[in-house]
Amino acid sequence: MIADFRRRRAGMVGLGFLVLTALVALAAPLFISANDLSAAFAPGTPRQAPSGHFLLGTDAYGRSMVDVTIWGARISLTVGALATLLAVGIGALVGVVAGHFGGWTDTVLMRVTDWFLVLPVLVLATALASVLTPGVGTVVVAIGVTAWPTTARVVRAQTLSVESRPYIERAKALGGGHWHVMRVHILPNVMPLMLAQATLTVSAAILTEATLAFLGLSDPTKVSWGTTLQLARTVGAFSAGEWWILMPPGVAIVLVALAFTLVGRALEQVLNPRLQERM
Repeated sequence: MIADFRRRRAGMVGLGFLVLTALVALAAPLFISANDLSAAFAPGTPRQAPSGHFLLGTDAYGRSMVDVTIWGARISLTVGALATLLAVGIGALVGVVAGHFGGWTDTVLMRVTDWFLVLPVLVLATALASVLTPGVGTVVVAIGVTAWPTTARVVRAQTLSVESRPYIERAKALGGGHWHVMRVHILPNVMPLMLAQATLTVSAAILTEATLAFLGLSDPTKVSWGTTLQLARTVGAFSAGEWWILMPPGVAIVLVALAFTLVGRALEQVLNPRLQERM
C-alpha cells in the first residue's frame, strides 16, 4: 500500500505540504511570542502594506500577517483534525452497526443518515453553533455531528461486503458474538476506507471551521484563519483594497484543503482496485 501511494505524485506532493505545514504550526511558539499576537502590544502599525519588515503587511491590530497566518494554522488544523475524528467515529459506528445487524436496525439508522445527507452540512453546523456557547469546542462538535453521514454510507457498504464472506459465517458458527465479529473481522477491513474518508473529510472540516469563524460563531480571542478573515471583513479590508489582510489566510485554507484532497484521492486509488484499473 505504501509503495503504491508513493507512485502517485499528486498524493506525495499533498502529503509533503501537509507535513511541512504541521511542523511549522507546531514550532510556531518557538519564534512567535504572545506580544506578537496581542492586539494591545502588536509590533506594527495597523493595516500596514507589505514591506521589508512585514513581508505580508499587518492586520487591523498591527500584527504581522505572517505570524497570524502561521499561528492560525494551529487552531484550524486542530479543529479540522478533531472534527474529522468525531465525524469519522460516528460514521464508522453507524455504518458497522447498520451493516452487521441489518433488518430494522439498518433501516432506522440509514433513514436517519439519509435525513442528515439531504440537509446542508453548513446550515446544520451554523444552527448548532449558534445555540451553543461560542468557542473552538463548539465548532468541533458542530462539524463533527453533521459531517458523518457520508462515512456511514461508505462503511456500511464495506461492512455488507465483509459480512458476505465465508470466514464470517465460520466465526459465528464457532461461537463468535456480535462484538467479536465487528471488532476482529469487520473493523480491520473497513479501517483503510475510514482513513481515506478521513483525509477527504478534514479538508471540508477546515473549510467549515473557517466559515463558522467568519460568521462570528467561533472564539474571537483565538487566532485562526477564519477569525482573521472575519476581522478583515469587520474592518472593511476588501472595500479598502487591503488585499494583504485577506489573501494569506484565504490562500492557506485553499492550499491545505487541496493538499488533503490530493492525499485522499491518492488513498482512494490505492484502496479501490477499480480506480487503479482506470489509471
